[in-house]
Amino acid sequence: MVADGDEGFRVLCGVDWPTQTHQVCVLDRNRQLVEQRAVRHDGESLQALVTWLIGLAEGEPGRVAVGIEVPHAAVVETLIEAGIAVFAINPKQLDRLRDRHTMAGAKDDRRDACVLADSVASDRHLFRRVQLDPPRILELRAAGRLHDQLREQINMASNRLREQLLRFFPQVLALGATTEPWIWDPVELVGTPERAQRLRRTQVTRVLTQHRIRRLDADAVLTELRKPAGACRARCD
Repeated sequence: MVADGDEGFRVLCGVDWPTQTHQVCVLDRNRQLVEQRAVRHDGESLQALVTWLIGLAEGEPGRVAVGIEVPHAAVVETLIEAGIAVFAINPKQLDRLRDRHTMAGAKDDRRDACVLADSVASDRHLFRRVQLDPPRILELRAAGRLHDQLREQINMASNRLREQLLRFFPQVLALGATTEPWIWDPVELVGTPERAQRLRRTQVTRVLTQHRIRRLDADAVLTELRKPAGACRARCD
């Protein structure tokens, strides 16, 4: 394995990740272009990329240096697990390095990949060697991202529910915000203002008990749900 700062890298690679396809640029040790290609973001394609790069380095993965902006993508994990050295750079620093190659302002993924490959040779001190975190940390980060995504989806669904309730059943909104999970249960039980008149006290009590709601009792909930829409709309809007 080649240590940080060693000039023994035989293959210099830059990877730019615009969407679902990586733009890859490979230079030799003299910073001359070897090849550019697009690599799809799937397991088979990433493994093929690793095999190709190691082949260019004559079977020595430690002789391959890869420059990239995103230090936590699946492509990074795949490369490092294969023994390839991966270096990450801040996007603002990459902007400055890009100016050396062209004055064009528009982003070009193929050009950025080549800038990364060239810069990992000429300005490696600006890059940070990427190391994989322990599996438990990776799991926690993935769980955190999933939590954020689910929370965003819940907020979107809650906003849509509120819009619909304001249109035909605003009485429900007097009980609480649609982001409160328990509010969804009365909506499912009742459905329409007309059916609210037939809602039983025991049904409401069950919902309040299940969600541990103590600021309201069943009578208060029934009173609100059975109000005419016009009497509640001004308070809910």
